[in-house]
Amino acid sequence: MPQEGKDESHGESVAARRRGEGGLSRYLEEIRRFPMLEPDEEFMLAKSWREHGDREAAHRLVTSHLRLVAKIAMGYRGYGLPVGEIISEGNVGLMQAVKRFEPDKGFRLATYAMWWIRASIQEYILRSWSLVKMGTTANQKKLFFNLRKVKGQIAAIEDGDLRPDQVSDIATKLGVSEDEVVSMNRRLSGDASLNSPLRGDGESTTEWQDWLEDEEANQETRLGDEQELDARRRMLVDAMGTLNDREKRIFTARRLEEEPLTLEELSGEFGVSRERVRQIEVRAFEKVQQAMLQANEAAQAGAA
Repeated sequence: MPQEGKDESHGESVAARRRGEGGLSRYLEEIRRFPMLEPDEEFMLAKSWREHGDREAAHRLVTSHLRLVAKIAMGYRGYGLPVGEIISEGNVGLMQAVKRFEPDKGFRLATYAMWWIRASIQEYILRSWSLVKMGTTANQKKLFFNLRKVKGQIAAIEDGDLRPDQVSDIATKLGVSEDEVVSMNRRLSGDASLNSPLRGDGESTTEWQDWLEDEEANQETRLGDEQELDARRRMLVDAMGTLNDREKRIFTARRLEEEPLTLEELSGEFGVSRERVRQIEVRAFEKVQQAMLQANEAAQAGAA
């Protein structure tokens, strides 16, 4: 009887997963039906939304960029979280981008939206650490964010379990136990490869990677992107001038580093609780955000 119950539970799990994959496949197919916008059309829609609150224009701006969200979301599939939820969070970022987009600055919406989409997805991943049972130690979180990179460094890129010598090597590099390496590798390897069929019916010859489109920007767009990035960096540096030394250190360590420090690590550094570090981080983020908004408004007023 116990075995029968286990089989039934496993069968329900598989069925639920297939339903989820089927729903995601349908979603990806549906959003491809929304046409891409020409630059002039995008500009007029953005002006209509910004100046007149035209909701239909905003809807068209959002739907024409849903493929961009999905493409970016695919890059975050290695964190053990449902792709559908990652896409949903990216869509939230896209809507924020549309809401704040200023077409008169001369850049395409996609260029502006990428920052908001990635920021929304990354915030979701950070909030979801406990949902994927990350553990509480700094080393476990370090393992979570660095396992794939270290596997690439030692050429352990195959799917499936690692060899004992690879497990030992990774455990040494990241300062964790071998059991933790094995467990985390199996969890992260649960994500499907981009070479997997788009549909799970066994008949599809289309792979996930075939669905992704090459949206490589031309030289003019790349130059514009670089100029906008430089401007944003200068604005960020100026905004961080509103922070005191402790706020600046915590904000930088938590929001700007490629490998963010944990609340636990920073609480040890400053001799305060993790909750206090979190409060300082939130306050610093709000101060930087407000300073950047004010700087942006001042720049707009100057341009006018």
